[in-house]
Amino acid sequence: MDGGTASDNEEYGPFGRPLFDDPKAKRLSRVGTIDVGSNSVRLVVFDGAARSPAYFYNEKIMAGLGTDMAKTGRLSVEGRARALAALKRFAILCQGMDVSPITAVATAAVRDAEDGKEFCEEVAQETGINLWVATGQEEARLSAQGVFLGWPEAKGLMCDIGGSSMELAEIADGVVGKRVTSSLGPLKLMGVKGGYDGRKKVIDAALNDLRDDMSNPYEVIYLVGGSWRALARLDMERRGYPLKVLHEYRMKPKSVLQTVKWMRGKSIDELRAITGNSEARMRLVPIAAQVLKSLIQRFKPASLAVSSYGIREGLLYEQMPFELKRRDPLIEACRWDEAKHARIPGFGRQLHKFIEPIFGKVTHDRARLIRAACLLHDVSWRAHPDYRAEVCFDNATRANLGGLDHRGRMFLGVALLHRYKNSRDGTHLDELFELLPSKDLRAAEILGKAMRFGAMFSVQRPELMGRLKWHPKKRLLKLTLHPETKDLFGEVAKARFMSLATSMDAEVEVK
Repeated sequence: MDGGTASDNEEYGPFGRPLFDDPKAKRLSRVGTIDVGSNSVRLVVFDGAARSPAYFYNEKIMAGLGTDMAKTGRLSVEGRARALAALKRFAILCQGMDVSPITAVATAAVRDAEDGKEFCEEVAQETGINLWVATGQEEARLSAQGVFLGWPEAKGLMCDIGGSSMELAEIADGVVGKRVTSSLGPLKLMGVKGGYDGRKKVIDAALNDLRDDMSNPYEVIYLVGGSWRALARLDMERRGYPLKVLHEYRMKPKSVLQTVKWMRGKSIDELRAITGNSEARMRLVPIAAQVLKSLIQRFKPASLAVSSYGIREGLLYEQMPFELKRRDPLIEACRWDEAKHARIPGFGRQLHKFIEPIFGKVTHDRARLIRAACLLHDVSWRAHPDYRAEVCFDNATRANLGGLDHRGRMFLGVALLHRYKNSRDGTHLDELFELLPSKDLRAAEILGKAMRFGAMFSVQRPELMGRLKWHPKKRLLKLTLHPETKDLFGEVAKARFMSLATSMDAEVEVK
């Protein structure tokens, strides 16, 4: 990960100077993307030039453009009408949001349909939107870039399933490698004769060919697409998994195969009731599950990771300057949040320097979580005091943050909860706390209490905050106060300091 120049590193540490005020990044402050797929048509407007931007606007229409493709070779008549109506609406919305130009891409249905070119011409005439019809290779590349938006260090195989196609791409070191496309989209597979067994023959034969083309071992398969997300939600429900955040949700192959088997005993209506998905989406999921079962059997990954980021995010990623692409999405998003919402923007960096000595040498993953927590420590200050701790927890665990797996979300959430609350008792979050190992739970508590204490020294000059030092062998926590600000160490500050020491199982020394 690019850390910036030497002077940046001296001032800002390994994450470099914030980039969202850079003119090249500011040009991305309002970006509109439209994805015309075989099943859905979606508009997403991204806001903010942070590395992990906010979803300013998000609307989807289940148009079903590719519904009749298997029978007629043409786009659905009803689907065309619904898609065109949606695109007319999207064009007007984008004008109102000052989004220009709009990047619009069409995928497999428009690509393969006899009347695909005619549809694109109609869209351009009626809306002014020029649809770029991506090839299968281009679609795979864009979806893989979407994975990189959330996972800069992603390494393995990206698998994007749409209505009429499925794409695979090798990803590693920020680079999209070999790519292949196939017709294993659920809408197309619905037309295969012979029901489950007939589809199985077609799916297995196609995946045998894909495995020959993509012959490397892949420890992780990154799943992109609405059908995969719906299947992952069913896996969560079957397991009783408490954190309902699909992005970066990890599944073991054994668990997925159990879920696929469990699904076969349930009707579409029962599955819809569990997930809340539309009927148009859910009727594709059992077929997608059949594809995933065959995929697992042939590629044998160690795990599968769900990505909420795909082709639309890939379109945004493609427009980012190189330096921004290489940044940590978590840190850049937290910096953006602090700049917009904290009472004292910039104090998070001072707080980090103040508490960092008590953590000693930590892994890079832990270091970035500590930094992120300090940046976010005050962004929820407007919440009601009685609920502020839980609001902080929810903001961390459920926020749209890239580069953050579920264990990282929980660590950050617990740390921010303890920024405003000494104890976890009475929060009704015990089921979620169980997702963190006890060692990590204690470390998050210590971080939260360190921030809670450090916030008592919110002075303009960092050198006046004093110094913390931790002697692990002696179990001794030292605090050295600056003469000009020693009076900040009042009754409440002392109580918070002792609470921190108790969590660290430490003796204290104050100078």
